[in-house]
Amino acid sequence: MPKKYHIFISSTMDDLKNERQALCRIVFDLGHIPVCMDSVDITEKTGWQVIKKNIAECDYFVSLIAHRYGKLPEGLGGRASSTEIEYAQAIKAHVPVLALIISGKARWKDAKKDKERKLAVALNEFKEKLKSHPYSEWLNMQDLKQNARELLSRELALSPAGGWVPGSERAAPETANALGRLMAENEELRRQLAVRGGGRSRLQKRTRRTLEALAANQISLSFFYNGGENWENTIECRFLKLFKLLVPELYLGKSTSEISRFLGSILNPDLSRVIRKDYPTPSNTIKKIMTDLHSLRLVQYISNGSEEIWQISDRGKELYSLYRLRQLDRKAGAEAAARSPAPAEAASAPLPPVPPDYPALQDEAADAGGDSVEAPANKSGGRIPADGGKDSRPKAARAKKPRTSGGE
Repeated sequence: MPKKYHIFISSTMDDLKNERQALCRIVFDLGHIPVCMDSVDITEKTGWQVIKKNIAECDYFVSLIAHRYGKLPEGLGGRASSTEIEYAQAIKAHVPVLALIISGKARWKDAKKDKERKLAVALNEFKEKLKSHPYSEWLNMQDLKQNARELLSRELALSPAGGWVPGSERAAPETANALGRLMAENEELRRQLAVRGGGRSRLQKRTRRTLEALAANQISLSFFYNGGENWENTIECRFLKLFKLLVPELYLGKSTSEISRFLGSILNPDLSRVIRKDYPTPSNTIKKIMTDLHSLRLVQYISNGSEEIWQISDRGKELYSLYRLRQLDRKAGAEAAARSPAPAEAASAPLPPVPPDYPALQDEAADAGGDSVEAPANKSGGRIPADGGKDSRPKAARAKKPRTSGGE
């Protein structure tokens, strides 16, 4: 019962005609419904009412921007372009906004650029507004197709909207809840059967591959400080380190902004400076980290109104437990090896003397490859026990301290 989304596509018309068509095709390929108002005149009152209604009914709003700001409709105030007016309406209707903005490095015809300074300034300001939402930059048509597909796939997975299903296929809430519970129970039973039915080696192999993937991949992380003007102090972090840091925090769940603050405070390379409170690390980077961990099924996404909440998954808990167990086993082995003598020393260490009064211990010493040690003789013919036992010498002889060839 796949969910479909209505996705409103907003852009200038003449300069982005081919790009709009490509974006519509991508939305179709992803199984959703593009909403384009190409034939509606926004300057007409009825036209604007139609556009407003369609924006409010859509699940997502995508703004496609190049080097034109667009026309300023006189009937709507004449102070903003039609594309920015549509954007403002999406914000007002609480429709999630995504943006595809042309890169400053892209090659673009001068005929498709605004020549008036006023329009160019307004366009740059509009682009900055769009960059406060999830966005991606593109260089050419091929780059646009790839980045649009990635942006839509990621955001639709991370921030799922209401969407729609055919009325004939819609399940009652009770049925949906029961189905979700049964699916969770089924997944748990499958995992247990995989372990008990001889799948332990496969599980361990999969765990090892996951740990190797986390250890082999890294991501760049920058920091924004109070009073700063840009991102600074970029560092490279391995995903394994990030996973280890995040696991204790994700047991109760954390939002994307909370994860950004946590990683910013823990990994800040310049402790003499204070990071800013809101997103001290880039939100796009944090979302990429969590999406990659989600793709490995180590974390799970929970929708909580307008916030993105992340929690550690059962598989993530299991992986972390196995990882910590291996670390503790290695630590215990290293400590045991440090306390025990070296192999060469152990082989050459003499066996302790075995008293002759205990033949069983003499046999054990012989079995171990050692020789029994005889008690030293004294002048009176009696023998001093090597380690306890009754002294067989006369009483007068016992009064003197015996001497041995080895000294006292």
